[in-house]
Amino acid sequence: MKRFAAILLSLVLVFSLLSAFAEETAVSESKPKIVVLATGGTIAGVGEAGKTAGYKPGSLTAEELLAAVPQLADVAEIEAIQVCNVNSDDITAEVWLTLAHTINEMAEDPDVKGFVITHGTDTMEETAYFLNLTVKTDKPVVLTGSMRPSTSISADGPINLYESVCVAASDEAVGQGVLIVFSDRIYAARSVTKTSTYSVMAIAAGETGSIGIVRDEEVFMYESPSRRHTTASEFDVSGLETLPKVTVLYFSVDADPDLLQYAADHSDGLVIAGAGAGEFSEKWIEIINGLTIPVVISSRIDDSMIIRDNLLCKNTVAANSLPPQKAAVLLRLALTGEISRERLGELFLQY
Repeated sequence: MKRFAAILLSLVLVFSLLSAFAEETAVSESKPKIVVLATGGTIAGVGEAGKTAGYKPGSLTAEELLAAVPQLADVAEIEAIQVCNVNSDDITAEVWLTLAHTINEMAEDPDVKGFVITHGTDTMEETAYFLNLTVKTDKPVVLTGSMRPSTSISADGPINLYESVCVAASDEAVGQGVLIVFSDRIYAARSVTKTSTYSVMAIAAGETGSIGIVRDEEVFMYESPSRRHTTASEFDVSGLETLPKVTVLYFSVDADPDLLQYAADHSDGLVIAGAGAGEFSEKWIEIINGLTIPVVISSRIDDSMIIRDNLLCKNTVAANSLPPQKAAVLLRLALTGEISRERLGELFLQY
């Protein structure tokens, strides 16, 4: 009887160990869940076979994009959502808000590890910066796209999508704010910009540079963004369906001051892409001095820094190092509530 009891106990222990091993193996083999939000762009473009121009962006669905990269199945469990399917020049504030609302809602699901947004490169930096200020999660949010359509020779969309999913699934990307992954490099939303109309290395970050690298499925992060973002951002868009209107005006020799006045009459705020350190003509100074709407001064120079001492008009705010298109994003969010010029200036230093 004692021998039988000993054998029975041994069997129980063996089955317990086998069960624990099976559970551990199942956990180790489970893949992170990544939500892919597709918006269109060149990465979903289709044109004449082999050519890189003359294509129609936003032609492929999210499912078709994913089907072109079967290796994704080895990295993550993918859920695809087609938010829209447009050229990124047709992205609107309503699309931005849809993306923010969707991410903020789905991020509550503990099974979701991160998000990837496929997007056209023309305005990808603006979408990334908007989301950097409005999503309320530390989970990775990664944007990517391509410079060549899916039908071109050596299309860059598949590798960019693959690497983006790898980053979104990585613990290294947690808490880093919204990122852009492009051509093996990882960029912070605030500093990234498009620098070429044709090169597959068209996405860069100027003097700031990339903050990480992707090699195959491995993610290497070397820097962290220091400006406020995501969960540390004060901006709440949960109840918004649209954003205030902000117009960007580009100054050049003989730039018509009547256009400046017209824009001011039809906008909630202005951003000036000034020459040099945010400068413009005496005729523009005269009109801007008389405006009561917020005016932010940026520069048309790629590597620029506008500080208070650069300002030609006392009723304006310096954009710091934000380019005009991103200064407009921050101004639109700032104008969703009551704000003083002093506080607006602080926002451009903090974000």
